[in-house]
Amino acid sequence: MSFLVDSFIVFVSQILFFAFGWVFFLKQLFKNYEVHQLVVIVSFSITFSLSCTMFELIIFEIIDFLDSSSRYFHWMLELIAMLLAVIVVLPFYIAYFIVGNIKMVSQKPYTRTGLTFGIWFAFVYLFWKIGDPFPIHSPKHGIFSMEQCIGRVGVVGVTLMALLSGFGAVNYPYTSMFVFLRNVTASDIQALEKRLMQSMDMIVMKKKRIAQAKRDMNLRAGTTNVTSSNTNSSGIWGMMKSFTSTRTSSTENISALKEEAEALEELSRQLFLESVDLHNMQERIHESKTLKGKYFNFLGYFFSGYCIWKIFMATINIVFDRVGKKDPITRGIEIAVVYLGIQFDVKFWMQHISFLLVGIIVITSIRGLLITLTKFFYAIASNKSSSIIVLALAQIMGMYFVSSVLLMRMNMPLEYRSIITEVLGDLQFNFYHRWFDVIFLVSALSSIGFLYIAHKQAPEKHFDRY
Repeated sequence: MSFLVDSFIVFVSQILFFAFGWVFFLKQLFKNYEVHQLVVIVSFSITFSLSCTMFELIIFEIIDFLDSSSRYFHWMLELIAMLLAVIVVLPFYIAYFIVGNIKMVSQKPYTRTGLTFGIWFAFVYLFWKIGDPFPIHSPKHGIFSMEQCIGRVGVVGVTLMALLSGFGAVNYPYTSMFVFLRNVTASDIQALEKRLMQSMDMIVMKKKRIAQAKRDMNLRAGTTNVTSSNTNSSGIWGMMKSFTSTRTSSTENISALKEEAEALEELSRQLFLESVDLHNMQERIHESKTLKGKYFNFLGYFFSGYCIWKIFMATINIVFDRVGKKDPITRGIEIAVVYLGIQFDVKFWMQHISFLLVGIIVITSIRGLLITLTKFFYAIASNKSSSIIVLALAQIMGMYFVSSVLLMRMNMPLEYRSIITEVLGDLQFNFYHRWFDVIFLVSALSSIGFLYIAHKQAPEKHFDRY
C-alpha cells in the first residue's frame, strides 16, 4: 500500500474511535451531568482515540498490515501526540478549571491564565522529579528526549495498572464466588428498613420542633417590643433582661435540636447504604441459583487460582530478581515442539495465536478501564468538579494505555516487537516488569487484608444490632 492509503486507513479508524469516545462520554460517563465545556469532551475523545489507535497499530504489526515505514511513522505520530496530551494539554486545562472553581481568585483573563501557567509549571516540575529515583532511561539521552517523557509516563502508568490489576485479581473472585455470600433473609431487610423509617420520622419531628421554636422566638420578640414601648426606664431594663434570657434559652434549644437532627441524618444515610448492601446481597443469592450465576462462580474459582499463581510468580520474580526472557507464545510453542514432539507450522500458528492473545488483552484492557473510570467518576463527581475529574481521568487513561503498550511488548514474539522497541526508545524495559510485580504484590495483599476485615465485620455490622 502507498503511504497515503495507509494514512487514510489510520485516519478513518481514528475518526471511528473518536466517535465511540464521544458517544461513551455523553451516554455513559456524563449522562447525569450537563456538558458546559466543549473542550472537555473533545479532549477525552481525542485521548481515547489515540489510545485505541496504538492498540490498533500493535495488531497491524502482528498481521503485517500496512507498510513497515507507514506503521513506524504513525507509531511516532501517535506517541508524540499522546505525550503532548498527557503532559501539556490535559494538565493545562485541569489547572485552568481548578483556578476557575476557586471563588476567592479573580477570574480576569490575565489573572486566571497566569495562575494556570503557574500550576502547570509546578506539575511539570513534579512530573519530571518522579523519574529521578528510578532507573528508567539511559544516561546518553538528553533531558528533553522522548525517552525521558515515555519513561516517566511509564512509571505512573505501570503503577496505576499494577494497583488496578492487584485489586481486580482479588476482588473479582470475592464478588463472584458463592462461598463468600452471606445469608440475607427478608426479615433482615425488613428490620433494617423499619429502623430507617423510624429515623426518618424522628428527623421530621426534630425539624418540626426547630421550626416551631423559631416561630415562638419570633413571636416573643414581637410581643416584647410592643410591651417595652409602654413602660418606663426601670420597666425597660426588666423587659430587656427577660427577653435576653428567653432568647438565650430558645437559641440553646434550637442548637441542640439541630445537632440531634444532623446526627439522625447521618444515621439514616448509614442505614440506607446498609439497606442497599443487603438488597444487593439478596439479588446475588437469587442470581447464584441461575446458570449465569454458576458460570460466574466457576470463573471466580478460575481467577482465584490465577490470583494465587500471579502472587506466587510476582514473589519469585522479586526475590530472585527475575524477568521473563521469552514471551508466553514462544515458550508454549517451544514446549509443544521440543518436549511434546508436536509438528505444525510454527510461523503460521505464532502469528494467529499472537493476534488472538493481543486482541483479548486489548479488548479486556479497554473494557476494564472504561468500567473503572465510570465507577470512579460516579463516586466522586459533582456539578462543579465534573469537568476537572473527566480531564484527570483522560490523563490517567492516556498514561495507562502507553504503559499497556510498554508492558504488552513482552507478550509479543521478537519479530513483532521490533518497531515497538524502536519507537519506545532505549528504555529499561526490565525495570517496568519488576516494578509492576512489586506494586501488584502490594496491591493484591492489601486487597486481601481489606476484604478479609470487611467480610468478617459485615455480618456483625448488618445483623448483630437487631
